[in-house]
Amino acid sequence: MSNVQVLVGTRKGAFILTSDGKREKWDVSGPHFAGWEIYHVKGSPADPNRLYASQTSGWFGQIIQRSDDGGKTWFQPGTPAGEPTTTPEGMPVGESNKFVYDDSAETGKPLTTHQFYDGTAKPWVFKRVWHLEPALDDADTVYAGVEDAALFRSTNGGQTWAELPGLRGHGTGAQWQPGAGGMCLHSIILDHQNRERIFVAISAAGAFRSDDSGATWKPINRGLHSQYIPDPTAEVGHCVHHIAQHPANSNVLFMQKHWDVMRSDDAGDSWTEVSGNLPTDFGFVIDVHAHEPETIYVVPIKSDGEHYPPDGKLRVYRSRTGGNEWEALTKGLPQENCYVNVLRDAMAVDSLDSCGVYFGTTGGQVYASADAGDTWAPIVRDLPAVLSVEVQTWP
Repeated sequence: MSNVQVLVGTRKGAFILTSDGKREKWDVSGPHFAGWEIYHVKGSPADPNRLYASQTSGWFGQIIQRSDDGGKTWFQPGTPAGEPTTTPEGMPVGESNKFVYDDSAETGKPLTTHQFYDGTAKPWVFKRVWHLEPALDDADTVYAGVEDAALFRSTNGGQTWAELPGLRGHGTGAQWQPGAGGMCLHSIILDHQNRERIFVAISAAGAFRSDDSGATWKPINRGLHSQYIPDPTAEVGHCVHHIAQHPANSNVLFMQKHWDVMRSDDAGDSWTEVSGNLPTDFGFVIDVHAHEPETIYVVPIKSDGEHYPPDGKLRVYRSRTGGNEWEALTKGLPQENCYVNVLRDAMAVDSLDSCGVYFGTTGGQVYASADAGDTWAPIVRDLPAVLSVEVQTWP
């Protein structure tokens, strides 16, 4: 029977939830890195025992953690075994936390500053890693999306990192501005069908695509409309919250934007709105059924100023038609006095025959459905606020 492992990053540590293929009873391990913000934990598709975690603190900085045994033990790559990973003052040491922006002249574009809300130019400053995306077929290769928005890659298991400077240097980087949560590169999709193609999304800049393994990039925001920017249909400047793709249908992308659920059928070259009958088209998370490329999930929240479910009812919405036609999934979810949020990286699907769907809330609950969303039950309650949810399945 298959095993399922749900990896949860929270404001105060990481948790690993494990079950068999029935997904009825769950063992909870954690907190790992108690007291630290764990923005993201993700496993390698090439090796189910290889996990990467982004550990961060406003006081002590950013650390990349790695496990080679499925989360039983962790270490900071780039630090010799047995040596401390922090200084006596609490600052991280070792190579794994050295994210140095590449401002070389190779791209021929200025990379030293970006625009801020007041129109002034600000230097690029590394603050944290928002998302880790291990390569599809190499456990030692992993990508990192960081704030201020940039894309880094490690090819030695997280020991050292190098920026892919073509993204910031392609011509619009100086115009990117921070969203309410910061100027973060939060979504990374490695295309299963075209291994040289990478998609990323940035708040508040938009979505971008590389067709040459990250060397060069193009904005893919045609069709997006954002009413709060000077040019609502600009090439860049849109606050994209999350993007998703089904591995078997790689030209189709889905997007949850700061208002609007969007769809692209041409790898992002153009977008159309598919919000349809949703009660509100504001939200953070979007994901795709493991076996049905046209079945997608979102969790609407009331507005950009009120980050909680409409009417205090926690509802996942599912479309089986790739958008426009949506049904509310409520069985097992609280339908009164619920005022939690579901953040952009806090939903995942498993690959079992009856697709499992998982999401975490800022109230510390992790909900699971073993029947593609028809019914839900909490795996665990009362965790710290959930920042990310990922899932692994293996025989």
